[in-house]
Order: sequence, then structure tokens, then C-alpha cells
Amino acid sequence: MQLTFYGGAGKVTGSNFLIESGNGKIIVDCGIEQGADFCEECVYGPFPYDAKTIAALVITHAHLDHVGRAPKLVRDGFRGKVFMTPPTRDLAELILRDSINILAETAREKGVAPLYEAADVETFLALIEPLDYHVAKEVSSSLSVYLRNTGHILGSASVRITASDGATVALTGDIGNSPSPLLPDWEPVPDADALVMESVYGDRVHPAQQRRTEILVEVLKRAIERGGAILIPAFSMERTQLMLYELSNFFAAGTLPKIPVFLDSPLAINVTEIYGKWGPTYFKPQAQDEMKREKSLFEFPFLTKTLSREESGKIADTPNPKIIIAGAGMSHGGRIGRHEARYLPDPKSTLIIVGYQAPGSPGRLMQEGAPSVRLPAQAGLNGQEVALRAKVEILEGWSAHADRDELLQFAEACLSAPSSAKATKGAAKLKVIFTALGEPAAERYLAQRIHDYLGARAIVPEYGQTWEVTKDSVTRV
Repeated sequence: MQLTFYGGAGKVTGSNFLIESGNGKIIVDCGIEQGADFCEECVYGPFPYDAKTIAALVITHAHLDHVGRAPKLVRDGFRGKVFMTPPTRDLAELILRDSINILAETAREKGVAPLYEAADVETFLALIEPLDYHVAKEVSSSLSVYLRNTGHILGSASVRITASDGATVALTGDIGNSPSPLLPDWEPVPDADALVMESVYGDRVHPAQQRRTEILVEVLKRAIERGGAILIPAFSMERTQLMLYELSNFFAAGTLPKIPVFLDSPLAINVTEIYGKWGPTYFKPQAQDEMKREKSLFEFPFLTKTLSREESGKIADTPNPKIIIAGAGMSHGGRIGRHEARYLPDPKSTLIIVGYQAPGSPGRLMQEGAPSVRLPAQAGLNGQEVALRAKVEILEGWSAHADRDELLQFAEACLSAPSSAKATKGAAKLKVIFTALGEPAAERYLAQRIHDYLGARAIVPEYGQTWEVTKDSVTRV
């Protein structure tokens, strides 16, 4: 079996891996590079493989950096099966339909063809065959796949791929920041010869779970006392739902004064409905019990959901202080830009950053203390710079990614297979861990820790590298 890195090597986003064995070829993830343009000619050339020859595509979860180029694969001739969990299927449909207009607008501005169009999304959705956790599925005469929960977002999964000769490769997608208030903890992969694992926070540590909630309350109290608008650019999946869940708890307990909260993102509103749909099945048992008692984990009396642009525009009429949750999470699009244009120059306002910010994104610039920032065209500024006088609060502990120490724990759990797995005839022994899907420094740091602390072989892969995986060895081709 051969593994080739066509994305996610030296970069956090753009996940794309090719696995080949005999006459079978599988792609794991087909994502965009977030922060980059969405048009084909200005960023993406053709795929480095023939889309028509791919037997199956496995999507680990529904973030755009893992699924955002899948319709382009279809546009280029892919007609194999697509495997993902049922919640991921619903979430992917939402996020891909949402991206169509962004693609079209960007393409018009650049004077080029869009990466894909609505018809490609429809064809892609028709190819999906939902696959639940812990179900082995043969996808070609020489390859089968098996999914496990990673606790990153609703429906997220790692994928183990097994060749007909018994060689195995596993890819984690993104690993969750467990324990989560909503999702089960990540599951280790004890049965792979080679493991590709994410390393976004491979060189950083999050605050303890309890402490991060305390910090959020402290930050919100200070922001409310300043009397300005409180802006939270939040990713539509998981981060928004966690923020709503915690705010609901804070207000119910009287921890915070009851001020207006606006969820100003049609995508996030629809995603929250999907969380409500699948929560009774895919949430952790404690959250499922809470849903039975409370009906909804994300609703409270003074929450306003603004679906239309007209409703969004009226948010400015509500006096401060108020909380506005809107996308995009890196301030690189969506409705958050208009609110940032209005409120960032006001020293009384607060911008709360609750997730990873890609290099070059407006969110990253604000996180690094830029005195001003150029916001996307959606903000209506025609390329003007906006002064950043608002207070910027950075809450990295709310990332949906495991941190340095938890990633090491994950690696250790994969290396220390349960006795039952070791006793299984032909069970794999993990021979190498590839640290991918991170910035280069984080990938190198995590690889070094795996080597130093666990005594395991750890490799930082490069784009385009191919590795041959057998039951006996993992070698560079």
C-alpha cells in the first residue's frame, strides 16, 4: 500500500491524501486551503492524480478544509463512492451549498471560472453513502475502510484503511479537544501500521477545561462593563454551538447579566438545527440526558437568530452592550465583517477570538496586534483599512483541536494497543507516526516529542512524498 501527501503537509488546511493498493485508489479528504481564494485559476491547478481513477473518497468531517474541494473532484470526473458519517453528510451539504455563492462572487471579481458550481455539489451529494462508526466497508477489491470517533465536531471520524494483504494506514482528520461538553472523547487507533495525525496545536497547551470556562466568564464580564458591542467571530460548526451552550448556562445561573445575544449567521443557525437533530444519537451520554430534560441545549429567551440581511442590518439598532456571534471564524468572510467595520474602531467594543486563525487571515492579523485591518469586501469598505481600537481577547482554550499534551496522549494510546487488540492474529504494530495538518513548527515539535517521550518513529511529511506501507515496514518511495 502507498500513501501520498497531496495536502496537509506543512499546512493546517487543505487536507488531501492518496492511498493506493493493487488496483484500488482512495482519497481521504479533499479540502481547500483556508484563507486562500476560492477560484480555480488563481489558487488551484489540476489535482495531481486522475480523478476518474479514484474508487472512493472518505471525508473525515465537514469543515471546508477537509471537504471544500470535493465538488471540484466530481467536476474533474470522479464518480466513485463517498463515505462519511450521517451527521457529516448533513453538515457537508449545508457548508457546500453555502460556499457556492462565495465561489461565484470571488470568480466574478477575478474574472475566472469558479472552482465548482451548484450542479457539481448536487452530483457530489448523490455519491454519498453514509457510513457509521465501527463498521468495516469494502470499497474496492483491495481496500476497505473503518471509521472511529475523533470528538472534533459532530460526526468527525478517523479512517483506518486496510489492504488485502493486511497492511493498514490510519488518518485522524482532526482530533478533538476532549473532554467536550457535547461530544464523546476521541477514540485511539490501535490497529495501524502507519498513522497520519493532525498537529495544529502540537506546540501549544490549552487552559484546563474548567479554567477556560472561568476565563470566558471573566472576559464577558469585563466586556459588558466596558459597555460596547461584543463580537465573536465563530466557526459555524462546533464553536458556535459551544458558545451558545455556555451562554445559556451562564444566563440561567445568573453568572452574567441578561443582555441581547444575536446569532447572525444563516449557516450557523442551520448547523445548530443539525446538532439538535443528531444530538440524541451522537452526543456524549451526559449531553443526551441534558437534551431530554431541557429539549434544547442552545436556546435561551433573549437569543435572536437573524436569517435575513435585513434582520442582520437591524442589529445595529439594539443598544450596547450586546453579543454578536457571526461567521466567518477567521473574519475572512461572512457577516462578521460588517459588524467589525462598525465596532472595531470603538475602544468600548470587544473582539473575542475563540479559534485557530490561519496565517494571513484578518483574524490572525488582529490576534497579532495589528493597529488596523483590511476586512473582506462583504464588509462594504471597498478595500479600506479599519482601525482596531477595540479590546482583543484571545481564548485559545476553546479550540476544537487537541493541544500538545493531548496529542501526545493520543499517540501514546495508539502505540499502546489494548491487550485484546495485540492478541488478535495479524494485529498491526504501529511503525511510524506522521505529524501533518499543522504549521511546520508545530509538526516538528510534536514529532520530536513523540520520539523523545514515547520512543516512537515520527516523521514530518512533505508535500508530494510517497511512502510504502507493509505489515513489516514503512519506507519512502
